[in-house]
Amino acid sequence: MEPINRRCFMATALVVTGWAAAGSPAAAAPKSDLWDRWLAHDPDSDASVDHQDWTTFLERYRSLPGDGISRIAYGAVSASDRSALDQYVAMLESTRVSTLSRGEQYAYWVNLYNAVTVRLIVENYPVDSILDLDLSPGLFRFGPWDARLLQVEGEDLSLNDIEHRILRPIWQDPRTHYAVNCASLGCPNLMPVAFTRANTESLLEENADAYVNHPRGVALLGGSNLVVSKIYDWFAADFGRRNRDVIAHLRTYALPELDQRLARRSVIDDYRYDWALNDTASV
Repeated sequence: MEPINRRCFMATALVVTGWAAAGSPAAAAPKSDLWDRWLAHDPDSDASVDHQDWTTFLERYRSLPGDGISRIAYGAVSASDRSALDQYVAMLESTRVSTLSRGEQYAYWVNLYNAVTVRLIVENYPVDSILDLDLSPGLFRFGPWDARLLQVEGEDLSLNDIEHRILRPIWQDPRTHYAVNCASLGCPNLMPVAFTRANTESLLEENADAYVNHPRGVALLGGSNLVVSKIYDWFAADFGRRNRDVIAHLRTYALPELDQRLARRSVIDDYRYDWALNDTASV
């Protein structure tokens, strides 16, 4: 089997240990746990949130090098663009998200998650990995995900709240894992534009295609060993839980050659994930 970078292995071990210590099952991510306060929405609302400032930021600082992994030029973000990012996040925090339609809400939460994640890296740059941001409360916590970084409609929120208590349980769409970005090389790409109600479906499909057909998503090593992203282990419940269910999901997006090889597989041999920062300086 292809050797796995020691940094990647140690980071993965840290993640598993941290989640286990936090009360989740070993080798699993936080569970999908509905915060029903965020079920409120208006199906008849035609109101929209303006995400152009986030798109402008991405146009300036996001790139897609030849290796197919999106990166951000964190070290190049100007003071004025950092201020604009702060203002964009503040605008989202002041938005009455519970009055929006479901489609508008999904785009809102994804963009908020991604913008705050990028802002965290910019504020603390240079760092080698988002795991270096030891902001979460508690002795056995790690990274920034449990820190209460936001306030929306009077509620203090963490990144884990957005992903595991709002996005995953309300929409129950495994493609959400292709939408939120954790500023790491192992993560699905940060898309080049903001999510909107109109483009959400196309962006989810585009990024699922890109990730599944990239070696960090799915790889057959040595011609036989099926190695996939740790995402499909951490969040196995979202993809059907069993190896066969995960493989069926992967085949939905796999290009013909990969699909043919996956068709002969029923077991996943290993998982991997690279927590190194998705920084343009690492190209």
